[in-house]
Amino acid sequence: MINRSLFPRGYLFTLFGIAVGVAGLLALGAMAERITRFIQGGDRFVLGQISVAGEGIGMGTGFTAGGLLPRFKIQEIARVPGVAAVQAQVMLPLNTTQSHFLTLTQELVLGLDLTVPTPNRHYGELPVRAGRFLRDGDRGAIVVGTDFAAARGLRVGGTLRLGEKDFSVVGVLDKTLTAPDRMAFVTIEDARGMWLQRDPMLGRAFGGGTGTLAPEDLNTGAAVAWQPGVKPDELANRIKATVSGINVTIPGELSRLLQTSTAFFSSLLLGIGSLGLLIGGLSLSNVVTAAMFERIRDFGIKRALGATDLQLLREVLGEALAVSIGGSGVGVVLAWVIGWGIERHVIHEGQQLFVFSSRLLLFALAFSLLLGMLAATYATLRITRISPAEAIRRGA
Repeated sequence: MINRSLFPRGYLFTLFGIAVGVAGLLALGAMAERITRFIQGGDRFVLGQISVAGEGIGMGTGFTAGGLLPRFKIQEIARVPGVAAVQAQVMLPLNTTQSHFLTLTQELVLGLDLTVPTPNRHYGELPVRAGRFLRDGDRGAIVVGTDFAAARGLRVGGTLRLGEKDFSVVGVLDKTLTAPDRMAFVTIEDARGMWLQRDPMLGRAFGGGTGTLAPEDLNTGAAVAWQPGVKPDELANRIKATVSGINVTIPGELSRLLQTSTAFFSSLLLGIGSLGLLIGGLSLSNVVTAAMFERIRDFGIKRALGATDLQLLREVLGEALAVSIGGSGVGVVLAWVIGWGIERHVIHEGQQLFVFSSRLLLFALAFSLLLGMLAATYATLRITRISPAEAIRRGA
């Protein structure tokens, strides 16, 4: 037997309407949260190091895109006052046929000189979910980001073929919600070997026996760390003025450029959030208000029997609170199921479209409760202005 006091007439419809509104709000909010995390992660990365690349255009990509950055240039950078460490890097696109324009979403292979500690202050140690990170002396070993691994079904102990060489997966990173999720990390020696295989002209230069180039000269760029108390932008300008023949990115300028270039995404986030609030708010408030007006006859009878306006308001708010909580819970589950279903169809591309953060869930719950109680209060005040006889007649 259903308790009508807990489940008034129209309860299931009301519950479904609230669930749809909350699910829409959460789904749009989760997409906005994903974009926000990605932009924030990119900004933290560029502010954590000074990126240097060789002049010109070469096979490299990403923040260290450029021509060759030979060993003697890296040594010159290391001698600039204020420099704490310089890590040579080789950053290559996984797929050479893919455009290099959107490097933040491109799958990359990053070769690291592991004799130098990671210079990035914000990503000194990437979180490893399974296995371990690379060590100096590793050969044929690879660590992959979580989306990179999920797109290929890779696990620790598995094998990934890059070019003409098979790599053993020794680690899978935990999710960072930014660029490392779509990257593969190898030692710089292995990355240099991949570069030589991809660039026949470069291979002939090394195989010509001229002695002008050594393996240590094969770098697409370097990451520079600064000493405590040194301002990174000032140090980057000092490196640019001291060392010729290189491209130096100023962390502060690159951060502002990134924020400017992602202004569209910021506007998109605002639009998504506003749309989610509008859809969720209208759906929830209209459904609750309609449910209260459906019970106008019940309220008229109770007022005729002596119920006060305060007693009616207390009853309505209690029911609205229960219905809003139940509908919100169903909406959370519905949004999660929608997100899970969509990501199952795109995960082979290494993408994550939704981030259901705790702050988003708490906001959606508080938002639905507040709107539900406001809608119920509005409906009750409208009903109490009608005489009991008129309320009974309208509800008949």
